[in-house]
Amino acid sequence: MIHVLAYLHVRTGTRARFLEAFAKLAPKVRAEPGCLEYGAAVDVHPPLAGQTPAGSDVVVVVEKWASPAALEAHLGAPHMKAWGEEVGGMLVQRVIQVLDPVV
Repeated sequence: MIHVLAYLHVRTGTRARFLEAFAKLAPKVRAEPGCLEYGAAVDVHPPLAGQTPAGSDVVVVVEKWASPAALEAHLGAPHMKAWGEEVGGMLVQRVIQVLDPVV
């Protein structure tokens, strides 16, 4: 199993529209072979003590995949390409971490 944290920085004022597009995409991704978890998250508001906010223009996608091969297949899925074209103009930056769980 692998974990993925994707920090998606969107243009100011586009987060709600971005999340609407994500909500349409998520069921397709969750139906993919090897997808164990796939969801979007935003900062808790008001921030908790000790929290480092991601920011009002950041969406964090939390994913779990059965294997690196399943993640690779996901990245090449036709619905991912279509979604990328739909939201590409909203994205400013992407930071993606692929992690092996150790405990």
